[in-house]
Amino acid sequence: MPLRTSALMVLLAAAAFAGAPDAEHFRRPLPGVPERKPSTDGASLPELYTAPPQHPASKPADLKPQSRLEIIRYVSGEFAKAVKPLPGGKKGLRFPAGKTLNDKELQTALRTGGVAASPGDTVQITSIEFRSSEIVIQVNGGGKKKYHLKDHLQIGMGGVPASQIPQGPQENSNEGNGSTLILDYGKSIPDMSAEDLMHDLGPFLDFSKERSAAVNWVDTLPPQFKEAIKDRKALEGMDHDMVLAALGRPDHRVREKTPDGEQTEDWIYGTPPAKTVFVTFSGDKVIRVKEFD
Repeated sequence: MPLRTSALMVLLAAAAFAGAPDAEHFRRPLPGVPERKPSTDGASLPELYTAPPQHPASKPADLKPQSRLEIIRYVSGEFAKAVKPLPGGKKGLRFPAGKTLNDKELQTALRTGGVAASPGDTVQITSIEFRSSEIVIQVNGGGKKKYHLKDHLQIGMGGVPASQIPQGPQENSNEGNGSTLILDYGKSIPDMSAEDLMHDLGPFLDFSKERSAAVNWVDTLPPQFKEAIKDRKALEGMDHDMVLAALGRPDHRVREKTPDGEQTEDWIYGTPPAKTVFVTFSGDKVIRVKEFD
């Protein structure tokens, strides 16, 4: 009998519990906290924290062709003042862009390659080369003398040894007397402007017009040429130096001979379909300027 009574009591208790309201209804809402209604979509507990969406880190854009053209146009051929001694030698000096210059490495380069330019000297950017993660800047012709086949040819005249034939002025005489600076970006060269590159060269070169010797020369020019150089334009009547000051070194040079026997040379800035400027020289003077958009 006691066993039967216990079983009956368990059954009654189970039935009473089955009809009891959901435990949710026994909770009282906390002050200031809205009551959460039971979920009906089968979800379990509500999410208390939602992580913000993860966006991939933006990758800096690589150097664009138009930016490269701008750098060649406005930096190549530009004059600057040396801030530190520039080392010579064919190896050149590599330094990280945007970081503190390692003076110990500079002193080592100066000992091995000599001094190509001293602080305060006026120098000129004569060549710019773009590599995968570096920009190579040649100053005053660079520190490495290039091989020229005609310099190694020995030609005699009428039985006279070539060594006894009077030689005219040698071309490329400045090669090997300048400096090579290698800007190392440590990764793909980022997109930049001509001014950005000048800033990165700041540890060695000062392009400030207020202290540039080139400005004094520009100030002596006729007003129309001085204004054109300021506006980065070429005008008829300019000479080679004026065009270099206005547009920098050309991307291409083409020499032609007219039916009248006149020798002309075209300095070409840009590459179609981008804006292209043709500056035609006869001798040392510009005789024609044409722009194509």
